[in-house]
Amino acid sequence: MDFFARQDKARQASRWLVFWFALAVVLTVVAVYAVLALVFLRGEHPVGGGPWWWNPELALWTAAGTLVVIGGGTLFKMIELSRGGAVVAISLGGRPVSPQTTDPAERRLLNVVEEMAIASGVPVPDVYVLDAEEGINAFAAGLSPSDAVIGVTRGCLRALSRDELQGVIAHEFSHILNGDMRLNLRLIGWLNGLLCLAILGYYLLRAGAYSGGRSSSNRKGGGNPLPLIGLALLIIGWIGVFFGRLIKSAVSRQREYLADAAAVQFTRNPAGLVGALKKIGGWLAGSRILSPAAEQASHMFFGNGLKPSWVESLFSTHPPLVERIRVWEPDFDGNFPLVTPPEWEAKPKKPKKPGKRAARRPQPAGVMAGAVAAAALLAHAGTPKPAHLRRAAELLDELPDDLLSAARDPLGACALVYGVLLARESDELAEVQLLALPAAAEAEVRRLLPRLRSLPMSHRLPLIELCLPALRQMSPAQFDQFETTLRKLVEADAEIDLFEFALLKMVRRHLTPAFRPVKRPPVQFYSLTGLARECADLLAAMAWIGQTDPAAATQAYEAGWKTLGLAAPQPPLPESKAGLLSKVDAALDRLTEAAMPLRARVLEACLQTAARDGVLAEREAELLRAVADALECPLPVWPASPEDAEDSEDSDHAGEARDDR
Repeated sequence: MDFFARQDKARQASRWLVFWFALAVVLTVVAVYAVLALVFLRGEHPVGGGPWWWNPELALWTAAGTLVVIGGGTLFKMIELSRGGAVVAISLGGRPVSPQTTDPAERRLLNVVEEMAIASGVPVPDVYVLDAEEGINAFAAGLSPSDAVIGVTRGCLRALSRDELQGVIAHEFSHILNGDMRLNLRLIGWLNGLLCLAILGYYLLRAGAYSGGRSSSNRKGGGNPLPLIGLALLIIGWIGVFFGRLIKSAVSRQREYLADAAAVQFTRNPAGLVGALKKIGGWLAGSRILSPAAEQASHMFFGNGLKPSWVESLFSTHPPLVERIRVWEPDFDGNFPLVTPPEWEAKPKKPKKPGKRAARRPQPAGVMAGAVAAAALLAHAGTPKPAHLRRAAELLDELPDDLLSAARDPLGACALVYGVLLARESDELAEVQLLALPAAAEAEVRRLLPRLRSLPMSHRLPLIELCLPALRQMSPAQFDQFETTLRKLVEADAEIDLFEFALLKMVRRHLTPAFRPVKRPPVQFYSLTGLARECADLLAAMAWIGQTDPAAATQAYEAGWKTLGLAAPQPPLPESKAGLLSKVDAALDRLTEAAMPLRARVLEACLQTAARDGVLAEREAELLRAVADALECPLPVWPASPEDAEDSEDSDHAGEARDDR
């Protein structure tokens, strides 16, 4: 199943959960009304006849009150969670890991996360460590890849080898790519709404018992109804939570199997994932999470985070360890050897080998076979292979140390983004752009500019992606200044370069959620017919970025248009790319309101447009990744060669040299 099908499947699962949740709310309203009818209507004789238990006015007030309690509890939790995955991490006792950390275990963790992110084409997430948790566990949380975080326990860092840690992190990245995170947060919100009904019942029970003791002498007939109503609401609320947890567990168990499979497919190393699962079984603390917030987030963990018991086994959000292991190791006997934490030592840094990059590039740099590369690129959307993971590790290893250090500091990260956007063709224009920078940033950019100017095109996007965690450490005022400065840089030459535009859009999209609320647009288009103009503008820009000859640009444009499969007549190709960027900006925003299969078709049309001449330059490939990012369709890192793009069976594990960088 490809990325786009998995996204649709996650949305279908979400729709079914909405249905079951609505059904649970309806049954809860009915149950609450039944209790109130027994308390207030029993023995009454309704005017006009009819059954004694039916009173439309009471039914209306019961439904309204119950919906207010459940809806209010759900809305409150969803507003809290709308700030992104960091809210979940902090509630569990997580501490953000600084991009500049010198702790060897944390440095190794960040290296693995960076490789996974760049290989899969998603923004590098912030990383949190749960220092108080000795169990081996991890989670991914967020509403989208832009606000996602990865969290791991201290036990995970202490007990796992690099391959095992890589298997765990690959499992969590599959949740990001499969659309599971948003589903998980919705489950937390809905269950909180049902729980609020039980909490209300508890307080009514206490209030009724307190007032009942003081007014017992004044009771007549039925007495004080509050204790009975409170007890009934408490029971009904917990019954709702009971069935909600059953639904949550059933959904989560299936998603865990899918995430395990995706992790093995990504790393091509079942031993890493299996080794981590076995260590959970042999680790004294297992995978248990001690935080009071563990129960509501139990379905988000790599392993079962709750205390084992016969009750918890009924609600378990994870398949048994033995079953998960036997999927990949059928002859596993079920015995878990005792695990003791290894002593952590920093490894000596391995020197880079001169000529290393040239040895990996058997064909001219920046040029690839278009048809093969384009097809492979789209086929691996959201489904990266070991070749992409190796290439990500190679790219990171090839980045100069001073640029890597700058990417992990907020000021240095700003300088790197500014430096990438400086004009390469005109020193005079670059000087004008430099003078538009804040003083501190200008000095840093001038220091890093020689390195940036010599950086290959294929390294620019990975470098900017590495800057994202450090850039999220800015204050809101600093972010506003950063945005303003970016706009000045890209508009300095009065004609924005398409790659610069796409890069600017990518940076803004992934940083904005960290500083201000962002409303995710709902899906409004299930056909491209209403988006024909937007598709034409995007394909025209893609045609002109790869071609200078009008006839060749027209052929590329027509090839992309045919891929869309629209019955609408093809709009004419503009005579040049002048003025297209403002239209592309609006087009990309509009296309994010299309269903995921439609975005896949648009992306395929862009790929066919860029590869029409049989050659796909690095500039075109990196632009395609940036456009795909704007369409929320993550494309993996560009491979070193077409052969690497098709190579997914090699079991080498790159990255060992980066553990202490």
